[in-house]
Amino acid sequence: MTEQATTATRWHLTGDWFDVCKCAIPCPCTFAQPPTYGDCEGVLVWHIREGSYGDVRLDGLNVLMLGSFTGNVWAGEHSDPYAAVFLDERADEQQRGALGAVFGGEAGGWPARFGEMFHPEMRGMDVAPIHVEIDDDLAAWRAEVPGRVTAAAEALTGPTTADGARVQVHNAPGAEVGPGQVATWGRATVDHANAFGFSWDRSGKSSKHFPFDWSGPD
Repeated sequence: MTEQATTATRWHLTGDWFDVCKCAIPCPCTFAQPPTYGDCEGVLVWHIREGSYGDVRLDGLNVLMLGSFTGNVWAGEHSDPYAAVFLDERADEQQRGALGAVFGGEAGGWPARFGEMFHPEMRGMDVAPIHVEIDDDLAAWRAEVPGRVTAAAEALTGPTTADGARVQVHNAPGAEVGPGQVATWGRATVDHANAFGFSWDRSGKSSKHFPFDWSGPD
């Protein structure tokens, strides 16, 4: 995107990822199955708690993506993959270059492997304010690019879920952040997008939160 360093640069990011999408709860994609309605579209959000790309610190920065596809990504049987990305406006030029290298796949690691699998046609990239809120107890999570994207969810619960308990999946066969992380399931309360040709407005569908822990270029 801008001033990307070489793929030999060592990097490490940890943080929170979540999505909201059009699938019924729970989204079958996390189980490596086709989407509920055959196609999927939604919002994907990354909040970096701690991160470095070489000597460039990335702590506290956010990235948000809009995406859509038809079919099963994990089986290599999908079509019409599209995406657009927002980078945190608080990032300086070096940080934007680092984020572009990592999330664009040039820096290796899990984003590169997932990008090779999903292989979307990019509809655009913009630098914008990205507001992210994640409750410490994962009761709710939310992200907003003002006037363009809002994604909010509350933790999934029900009559047999203990107060404060979270509905979770270990060893998900289709974890969007890579292997080894735990999914916490939610219900979308707001899922709105109007940017880069993506347009929808709904609620009540699937959402999930994953921590992520990535490094590269390996």
